[in-house]
Amino acid sequence: MTRRAERYFDDLYQRSDDPWHLREGWYERRKRALTLALLPRERYRRAFEPGCANGELTAQLATRCDALIASDLHERAVHLTRERVAHAPQVRVEQCAVPREWPEKGGPFDLIVVSELAYYLDADELEAMAARIAETLAPDGTLLACHWRRPFAESFQPADTVHALFDARCGTTRLSHHEEADFVIDVWSRDARSVAQREGLL
Repeated sequence: MTRRAERYFDDLYQRSDDPWHLREGWYERRKRALTLALLPRERYRRAFEPGCANGELTAQLATRCDALIASDLHERAVHLTRERVAHAPQVRVEQCAVPREWPEKGGPFDLIVVSELAYYLDADELEAMAARIAETLAPDGTLLACHWRRPFAESFQPADTVHALFDARCGTTRLSHHEEADFVIDVWSRDARSVAQREGLL
């Protein structure tokens, strides 16, 4: 991630512990509810959430995971997430710069959640992230990506470009696609069965 992006996050966290209104805003609360509802499994063994921000999504993912690693580039975000999930011993929060730094222990992951992160990466970093996902996603693993679709100055890639690359590079099948004017959520898996098939309804 570039120094420009690092300065951007420094400025945001200097002004607020919740720069994107993740706690109180209906937009963000609704988006989290959709994110969680689109996961095809009720429970996951080992999950990874890079770019955890202040931990609001992390706290809800923790209720669905036996073990969860959350990470962020920014020291303040890591501190806030650790406070937010202090009640959840199955969660480990690390400071790291993905994709260059990736959890060496804890995988393979049967869930990777990339939320509002990948468009801050340049083309080479995005390719590297897709490769890391492909390397560490379990044979039955789920990948979920959620990104803001409107243009903004700090993004290197449009959300649709990010999701198209994940679709092509991560060795998965797309299970669901939710698109609105503001954001897009895609879910892929190495287990191509639908939720009904997994439940034995078909």
